[in-house]
Amino acid sequence: MRHREPTIRTTREEDWRQVRELRLEMLQDTPLAFGETYEHALGVSEAVWRMRAARGTTPGQTSVVAIDRDRWVGHMGGWVPDAASGPLLVGVYVSPAYRGDGRGVSRRLLEAVEEWALGHGDALRLEVHEQNPRAIAFYEKLGFSLTGHSRAYELEPGGLELEMIKRLR
Repeated sequence: MRHREPTIRTTREEDWRQVRELRLEMLQDTPLAFGETYEHALGVSEAVWRMRAARGTTPGQTSVVAIDRDRWVGHMGGWVPDAASGPLLVGVYVSPAYRGDGRGVSRRLLEAVEEWALGHGDALRLEVHEQNPRAIAFYEKLGFSLTGHSRAYELEPGGLELEMIKRLR
């Protein structure tokens, strides 16, 4: 059975309610994958959610979502922490029912972020928790490789965030 492909687009400030809803889903599904707790996100103000949603239209940042009819089913973002390190992939999430189902949500979201990233460098980096082997395998399948660099994960349970990179040109 062929599924309808979700719409892929950048977020806008007026999307703040949907951005909030998807972020809360992300934090409940895979809390280890994001540098924020569900409890913290519940307390974030409307102004902050509006700012997060506006990342899709903010220079030096992007926020891309997959929408199936009215349901938001995936997200990937990017930002440039500094010119020397280049663009960083962040906020990667696809709802469980859309993972590996043939609709290509992950691939299409990543293609949109890669297109944005090419305006900021020749590679795209990300960080993934060492205790998230499913995500590491997913990123490797999409062409990322471990760099050998890591940093401490700031939330419980601790551990390391491993850096991965994908050359874009």
